[in-house]
Amino acid sequence: MRLEAGCEITFDINGLTPLVLMLRPRSGYGQWIMQESYTLTPSVPVVEYVDAYGNLCQRLVALPGHFVVTASATVETADTIDVQPGAPLTLVQDLPDSVLQFLLPSRYCEADMLGNLAQEIVAGVTPGYDQAEAIRSWIHNNVEYRYGVSNASTSAQDTAEQRIGVCRDYTHLGIALCRSLSIPARMVVGYLYQLDPMDLHAWFEAFVAGRWYMFDATQEQPRGGRISIAYGRDAADVALSTQFGPATLTNLSVWVNG
Repeated sequence: MRLEAGCEITFDINGLTPLVLMLRPRSGYGQWIMQESYTLTPSVPVVEYVDAYGNLCQRLVALPGHFVVTASATVETADTIDVQPGAPLTLVQDLPDSVLQFLLPSRYCEADMLGNLAQEIVAGVTPGYDQAEAIRSWIHNNVEYRYGVSNASTSAQDTAEQRIGVCRDYTHLGIALCRSLSIPARMVVGYLYQLDPMDLHAWFEAFVAGRWYMFDATQEQPRGGRISIAYGRDAADVALSTQFGPATLTNLSVWVNG
């Protein structure tokens, strides 16, 4: 599936403001970046680096006034996502070194506080992929999707108690529950074709049987047509824009065309 996706972010800048942006997807398993466009208005110098999670990040200093960032890409991506019922748990001692960090509690994913709930959800389920899928299904069926009820401080434990939230909250809860079972899990932000309403999206990946698998608790069935932009332990690692000064985000528009 070939998708054309992008976003436009508008800021009002009140003084020289350093920004770190994370808006460029990378080619990798399941997606190939065929073409890209990245425009800053007004134009300013940019330095790019790769963070600890392999994400492409752009450093710049925005000038006072109206500042617009437009990023788009043409991507060949998988029509479906891989599923592997019965895939076994990868034992902690067999995990790659780079994956171990995704077992630990993090700012929004209190894996050490949710073990009892995780055990209830996966009771009688084969360790590994089937446990991660049981968690995804439980969240889908037991957490109400609703805008405006969570905020930037809402954590997985909050969502477990309140049973309400949006994709960010669903993802944090899925990650924390998986980690409490010694299943490494990480957050992904990106684009999803035919998401309604259209917006940037979040889901999680779990590491079982020696590789990462996608899980999206907002969806009834596995769906392809995804473009992954950034990976991290939780939302603190995958903010698509981070500002260090007097800037206000005034508009965000997102598009994904097949």
